[in-house]
Amino acid sequence: QVQLVESGGRLVQAGGSLRLSCAASGRTFSGHTMGWFRQAPGKEREFVAAVWWSGSSAYYGDSVKGRSTISRDNAKNTVTLQMNSLKPEDTAAYYCAARYGSPRYAASDYSYWGQGAQVTVSS
Repeated sequence: QVQLVESGGRLVQAGGSLRLSCAASGRTFSGHTMGWFRQAPGKEREFVAAVWWSGSSAYYGDSVKGRSTISRDNAKNTVTLQMNSLKPEDTAAYYCAARYGSPRYAASDYSYWGQGAQVTVSS
């Protein structure tokens, strides 16, 4: 059974930094893209970042581009999202996701999902 478990969500002040982690288990994730999405109350789930299984290619949503870095450790089956210069509009539940194949921006293209980690940025 595939499990994705997020950690690192918390309350942080605007301008601060945050590191989210996702631990994956239940299968081998070679050939899988790992990604992060977020969803604020009343809004659609939004693409944040994704990284190809080799770690050689990373993609970012416009709202976090230049402020975030996604990375993965295939030996540990983990993926992390480092977010800097946080803004109140970054407040959302952040979800780890995985799909077999190359990175995609649509949430519907991802097969596996974690339960989410809440990030709250205070002004």
